[in-house]
Amino acid sequence: MRYDNIIQAKFIKRPNRFIAEVEIGNVREIVHVKNTGRCKELLIPGCEVYLTAPGTPGRKTRYDLVAVKKSTGVLFNIDSQAPNKVVKEWLMEQDYDVIQPEYTYGDSRIDFYMEKGHEKYLMEVKGCTLERDGVGYFPDAPTTRGIKHINELIKAKKQGFHSILAFVIQMEGVNKVFPNTDTHPEFGVAMEAARDAGVEVWFFTCRVTPQELFILSSQK
Repeated sequence: MRYDNIIQAKFIKRPNRFIAEVEIGNVREIVHVKNTGRCKELLIPGCEVYLTAPGTPGRKTRYDLVAVKKSTGVLFNIDSQAPNKVVKEWLMEQDYDVIQPEYTYGDSRIDFYMEKGHEKYLMEVKGCTLERDGVGYFPDAPTTRGIKHINELIKAKKQGFHSILAFVIQMEGVNKVFPNTDTHPEFGVAMEAARDAGVEVWFFTCRVTPQELFILSSQK
């Protein structure tokens, strides 16, 4: 996926999880942050960030903050909508007969339902933006919703679906994601239960530029 217009800015502060104050040239601007996670390891005052201007009429903010360069020099895409977009693009190239986003299963909406021949698949997608010493972790904040999705995947596996928990790694140089048990130990328990139940865990490695997020490979 590509962004049509990207500009560079300097991050100043994040008053709340929805907005940030940045500096574009010598002008300060309030922008929308397209990620409600903490991102505290990334959004450090003075860091380099990248913005896009969707041009949607009636917006309160002109720009969306979609990427940030960490002090290590690694660029992170932090757009929480990007993982589903790039996975959909990838799925379209994988010879599935049916691809249906936002599929209602049980009490949840699972990101993708697919069919290939008589086989049925459910895939829940999570974006990883937390990295420590070259290793990816999820989540960066407690997620009861994430655990609910895992439980639905376990149930679907028992009912004959191919159940997949997929992590889109929104940075380069990382190819695995581990549960962030320091922040949310219950997610680690749920992920282990999913593996034991036969749920597949996939990792999508990506190319990340200010203008683009593109899947390079998938690993299990």
